[in-house]
Amino acid sequence: MQVKSRKMKIIKMKNPETKSTDMKSIGTKSIEMKNMEAMSLSQKQYLKSLDRRRRRIWTARISIFVLFLLFWEAAVQQGWIDGFIFSSPSRVANAFLRLWADGSILRHTRITLLETLASFALVVLLGVGCAVLLWYNRALSEIFEPFLVVLNSLPKSALAPLLIVWIGANLKSIIVSGVSVAIFGTILNLYTGFHEMDPESSKLIYTLQGTKKDVLFKVLLPGTLPLLISIMKVNIGLCLVGVVIGEFIGAREGLGYLIIYSSQIFKLDWLILSIVILCIIAVLLYGALSLLEKKCSRMGY
Repeated sequence: MQVKSRKMKIIKMKNPETKSTDMKSIGTKSIEMKNMEAMSLSQKQYLKSLDRRRRRIWTARISIFVLFLLFWEAAVQQGWIDGFIFSSPSRVANAFLRLWADGSILRHTRITLLETLASFALVVLLGVGCAVLLWYNRALSEIFEPFLVVLNSLPKSALAPLLIVWIGANLKSIIVSGVSVAIFGTILNLYTGFHEMDPESSKLIYTLQGTKKDVLFKVLLPGTLPLLISIMKVNIGLCLVGVVIGEFIGAREGLGYLIIYSSQIFKLDWLILSIVILCIIAVLLYGALSLLEKKCSRMGY
C-alpha cells in the first residue's frame, strides 16, 4: 500500500509538467498557424501588387500607342505634316479595307508567313543537326568553326542578290535567304551550349558504360532545350527579315514585294500597311514561342 501511494504521488507530481508541455505545444501550434496565415496574406498582397503593376504597364503601353496614333492623325488633319508622304492612321485603315476587299493583302501576307515558317523550320533542323555533328566530331568543329564565324559576321543582305542569281527568282531563293540570316548563329550558339553543359552528368553516363549517343539524348538535348527555345525566339524574327530581303529583290508576291512596289508608285499607305502587318506577324510568332517556353518550363525542362 505504501508503494502504491508513493506511485500515486509521483504521478500527481508529474501531471502539472505534462499539462505545461501540452499547453506549450498548443501555443506553438497556434503561433505557427498565425504565421502561416500572415504569410498567406502577405503572399496574396504580393501577388495583387504584381497584378496591379502588370496592369499599369499594359495601360501605359496602350495609352502611348493610342496617343501616338491620335497625334499622327491630328498632325495630318491640321496640315503640320504632308499626308501624301507620311500617310495617316485613317488612310492606312482605308488602304487595308480596299486591299482586303480584293483579297490581295491576304495573299501577300499568307505567302510571306509561309516562307518565314519554312525558313524557320529549316533553320531549327539544320542548326541542331550541324551543332550535334560538330559536337560529335571534334575534328570537324576545329576545321569549320572559323568558317562559321566568318559567315555569321557577313551582312546577309549582300548574299541575297547572289542567291537570286544562283538559284533564280523563285520561292526557293527567298526561303534560302531567310535561312542564311539565322543558320550560322544557331549552329555556333548551340555548339557553345553543348560544351557549357555540366561535365559531371556526361562523366556519370560514361561511368555507367554509356556512349556518346546516350550523352546526347539523355544530357545534352534535354539540358539545352531552354537555350534552343531562346535561340528560336531570336531566329523567328531573323527569318522574317531574311524573307523580306529576298522578296525585295526577286519576288512577285509577298509583303516585301508589296513594300518595294508601293514605294515605286508612291502608294505610301500600302507601304506603311505592309510594315504594320510585318510587325503584327513578328509579335504573334514571338508570342507563340514564348508560350512554348512557358509550357516547357512547367514540364520541368
